[in-house]
Amino acid sequence: MKEYDIIIVGAGASSVFMAYELTKMDTKARVLVIEKGSKLEHRVCPIKLGKTKTCIKCDPCSIMNGYGGAGTLSDGKYNITTQFGGELHNYIGVEKAMELMEYVDRVLCDMGGADAKLYSTSNSDLKRVALQHNLHLLDAKVRHLGTDRNMKILEKMYDYTKDKIEMIFHTQVLGVEKIESGFEITTDNKEQYRCKDLVLATGRSGSHWISDICEKMEIPLKKNRVDIGVRVELPAVIFKHITDDVYESKIVYKTDKYNDMVRTFCMNPYGEVVAENTNGIVTVNGHSYADPELRTENTNFALLVSNKFTEPFKDSNEYGESIARLSNMLGGGVLLQRFGDLVKGRRSSARRMEKCFTRPTLQATPGDLSLVIPKRQLDNIIEMVYALDQIAPGTANEDTLLYGVEVKFYNSKVEVDENLETKVKGLYALGDGSGVTHSLSQASASGVLAARILNEKY
Repeated sequence: MKEYDIIIVGAGASSVFMAYELTKMDTKARVLVIEKGSKLEHRVCPIKLGKTKTCIKCDPCSIMNGYGGAGTLSDGKYNITTQFGGELHNYIGVEKAMELMEYVDRVLCDMGGADAKLYSTSNSDLKRVALQHNLHLLDAKVRHLGTDRNMKILEKMYDYTKDKIEMIFHTQVLGVEKIESGFEITTDNKEQYRCKDLVLATGRSGSHWISDICEKMEIPLKKNRVDIGVRVELPAVIFKHITDDVYESKIVYKTDKYNDMVRTFCMNPYGEVVAENTNGIVTVNGHSYADPELRTENTNFALLVSNKFTEPFKDSNEYGESIARLSNMLGGGVLLQRFGDLVKGRRSSARRMEKCFTRPTLQATPGDLSLVIPKRQLDNIIEMVYALDQIAPGTANEDTLLYGVEVKFYNSKVEVDENLETKVKGLYALGDGSGVTHSLSQASASGVLAARILNEKY
């Protein structure tokens, strides 16, 4: 039985920054991080290696799991704001949340991100133009690192912490027991561990696991939402005037037909569309790079419709998963449709795709998204495309590509206090796994906060 003061389950953004901060403070605590994925250098998708053209559902998925978490191989985009990306400010206050996110940004710059441009929407004329068309641009500062630079920064962060913080990979936590001195943990490598303080930082991919732990320990969970939509891909020149100015334009629109909210999410100028595997379900996402030689001719972003449910329905994630499963059933993975085909009520075929001027960056199955996405959500998405066409003419072109489905799963919100501690003494929940944060910036900030609180105990 190996004993530690602090054990952190998961090595995502919150865990990386918690380890960094504990190392910086030269903590006296004995700390272990347990991660079911791989080390950074082994996190390579088989599609990238050319071993396969479509997702083969690796377990665990290298895009979603491993050192750095799901944010590692993403766009490396840190939104410094409390207007979206989570609710950390509701627990610790807006001023403290912003202070922590600014601190995270300084650390990233010190680790190699200083050359990455910091964008801001505050002085942009885009907000006025958007409002003229009933579109609302949310305020944020955005540091875009790019997938390539993000990887190098995480390498440096790992090297900085590895001698102080013990980390084990390819190890899954199977059980957690509360004992008098703290917690006892069993893993699939047949090892047992004990600790005084336990930190749950499993990210979105650990949603089922963390819910099971909380249910077992009778920790209240609050239902969260699920966002369902598509990833849009179009020639980069269409959004160039926007992405050159603010990079990440978080635009919200209230539809006329249903009065529902639709938003843009995760904009990737000159990027590529990618498939990712969440709990065996293939969904779609987007990446982009800092290196000009790795850029494509396209920009991609998500259009998401938020779905909140009332009693008696209890599992919003299961609703999203069922839609994604349907897409996987029909397309063997990700479905792809031209916008022109969608509005004309016909499926995109291989023959129609051959004539498409927009070249897809992800190999996906041409099909019909109306057979997968519920009518209400699809109507909202179509209306949003036409609304965006008002500020970025060309968005509603026939050859604009829609990949489906994109689902953003939000963990049920774990009931925690201002220290991110649950009602079980010594048990903490951080990052996107807690349901409190929904972004790299806020997840990282939660890790810094927890490190400072726990370090005082040792």
